[in-house]
Amino acid sequence: MEDTMSERTKLPPTEDGGEPATAPPHVRGARRRSARGGPRRGIAVALAVGLAASVSAGAGLPAVADDRPATAQAPVPAPAEWGECPADVVVEALPYELDCATVQVPLDYARPDGEQIDLMISRMASTDPERRRGILLLNPGGPSGSGLTLSTLLASKGLPKSVRDAYDLIAMDTRGIGHSTAAHCGFTADTPHFGNLPPFAVDEAAVDAQAEIVEGVARTCASSPDADLLRQLNTPNIARDLDQVRAALGEEKASYLGYSYGSGLGATYDAMFPERADRVVLDSNIGDTHLSQDVIRLFGPGMEETFPDFARWAAERHGSYGLGRTPARVRATFFELAERLDERPLAGVDGVIFRMGTFGYLYSPGQYPRIAELWEAVLEDDGAAVAGRLGPDVPARTVMDGAAGAAAGSADLADDTDEPWAFDNALTVFLAVSCNDSDWAEDVQHYKDTVAADRAAYPMFGAAGANITPCASWPYEPVEQAEISREGKRNILIVQNERDPATPLRGGRLAREAFGDRSRLVTVDNSGHGAYVLHDNACALEVTTTFLVQGTLPKRDVSCRAG
Repeated sequence: MEDTMSERTKLPPTEDGGEPATAPPHVRGARRRSARGGPRRGIAVALAVGLAASVSAGAGLPAVADDRPATAQAPVPAPAEWGECPADVVVEALPYELDCATVQVPLDYARPDGEQIDLMISRMASTDPERRRGILLLNPGGPSGSGLTLSTLLASKGLPKSVRDAYDLIAMDTRGIGHSTAAHCGFTADTPHFGNLPPFAVDEAAVDAQAEIVEGVARTCASSPDADLLRQLNTPNIARDLDQVRAALGEEKASYLGYSYGSGLGATYDAMFPERADRVVLDSNIGDTHLSQDVIRLFGPGMEETFPDFARWAAERHGSYGLGRTPARVRATFFELAERLDERPLAGVDGVIFRMGTFGYLYSPGQYPRIAELWEAVLEDDGAAVAGRLGPDVPARTVMDGAAGAAAGSADLADDTDEPWAFDNALTVFLAVSCNDSDWAEDVQHYKDTVAADRAAYPMFGAAGANITPCASWPYEPVEQAEISREGKRNILIVQNERDPATPLRGGRLAREAFGDRSRLVTVDNSGHGAYVLHDNACALEVTTTFLVQGTLPKRDVSCRAG
């Protein structure tokens, strides 16, 4: 164990000489608008990165302001009544059993007596009621995937019995998702947008092309029948929902465990409800309370820091895959294959999809063979194998599901052109929460500058995270965010892999800096997304479990060795 010092790490400055983007150490109020995008399917998936007319600044939809107060006193929810879960949840939870309930919450907390929406929650009850101390709210990240079976995933991965004794594990589909009142923009399988992984922009023309695509995506959402729900999908409202769930369960306080985006949600819950937040674990940290272009741009350094682990693995298996005898040679192979596919796509997979697939599979070292098999198929010009190894929706789904989805290692989904599209709901919620939470830049030139800066600094994937997204044309004004405080009880444990493609170590350090002495940082010598339980490390397991069960923060920050 050793002390660690937090530091504010800056991303490269933009080429226009403007202020460099930084992942903020604390939560600000709303800014002005900024970045992200995604591809069209070829087989069902490839992005056409062709020339397109330049989209001028301000070409997005007019922003809709909302001057009403953010909150009023929400009514006390009715007590939750536990019953059977939906059939698909029952099957996914096997061999474990869950109870489910529906809690009604205000659609708009500024109108608490107005329209209500449903939240479905699940419970894995304490395995020892005599040792039970309360509830542990769980969130898998996203913000887009169902969380109802996160408790069973954690149990299957070895969540210690002492934690299962101490808590009822409460998971949920957050507002807009799945079995809760669901939101849909109406995306179909041929919608030219691929989720929260922006496409790698090889040049300025690619940014222009993407700008045209994302404006259309934003218009699709703005015209959706669910537009009233879309504008109420934001992290502060989700945090309010968490507290309504706590109240519906009759609990005075709630402990919390959240991964990836869930780290930001947990930070928001603690900031908004400091007297209600008990023991809070933030894993795989975004370094803020919400997503923003600063956070998405961390994909670039995240891949650069994580890729060497795969490169060493592949070099040791050169005889099996032929990707290079040294890590440096494996890295060179990545660029050669990506550039080859930029020029000549194979089986509908171009360089954009290839980069996405590689990035997505870096979420878990257990997926390294899939990366190697994909690369091997490209080397051999085996189109059928490329399509089979990658699959039309794997990269987007891998990242959309967050740390828990990656750890679950779910099978590929076939591309289904029937309505509704399988990913419409998840993609809708990710966009709505991300765009409503932050003020994204509208000027296309801003994205050309950030793409150029990050392509130079992080050549593997920097030009993806910096690219333009539908948030640049989002029709609603962003909400005010809660602000992390250094004052208050010492109840925050920050857990972070040293090498994480989506939420690199600097996110954990930024969170540690924001919370100050209220928190401790546990860094883990692991590679991948998700540390506590989702990846095997005895030290991280012990420190985090001790905090959850006994409430004891380490005396100082902890550095856990591998294993």
